[in-house]
Amino acid sequence: MVRKIIKIGQVADNRKARFSYSIDDTIEAGISLTGAELKSARYGLVNIIDGFVQKRSDSLFLAGIVIQPLPTAAKIVIFDERRPRQLLLHRSQINKLIGKLQDKGATVVPLKLYFNDRGKLKVLLGVGYGKNKIDKRETIKQREWNKNKSRILKKS
Repeated sequence: MVRKIIKIGQVADNRKARFSYSIDDTIEAGISLTGAELKSARYGLVNIIDGFVQKRSDSLFLAGIVIQPLPTAAKIVIFDERRPRQLLLHRSQINKLIGKLQDKGATVVPLKLYFNDRGKLKVLLGVGYGKNKIDKRETIKQREWNKNKSRILKKS
C-alpha cells in the first residue's frame, strides 16, 4: 500500500485529549527526531493518542507516542518506536510548563502533530486538567445539541 507523503499540514490529531481534559493553554514546540522517524512522520505513521509530557532533569520529553518504521525501510535503520523524544523549546517556555506540571491534576498532552509552512515538524501541546464523568457527559450533550441545531437550521 502506497501512502501519500505529507509535506505541509496535519500528521496526527489527538481528539481524545480534548474530550478527556479541559485544555487551558496551548503551546507550539519542535520535536527532536532522527531521519528515519521524520520520514515515517511524512508518511503519517504516527500515533499520539497515549502521549504525555514528562520532565527529565531540566528538559521536557514527549513520551507515549508511537512512530512506526516504514515497511519499505532497510533493516539497518531500526529505531525504538516508543522512545521518549525531546521537545525543543526556549528556556522560559520550559520553565513555564514545568511550573504548570507541578499544579495538582495538571498534565501536558500533545493535541496535534503537523508540518508547518517551512516544512518543520511541530507538536501543539495543551496544558489541561482531567475531566470527571459529569463533565464528559456535558461535553457529549453539548456536541449532540450542536449537531441537532445545525440540522434544524439547514432544513429551514
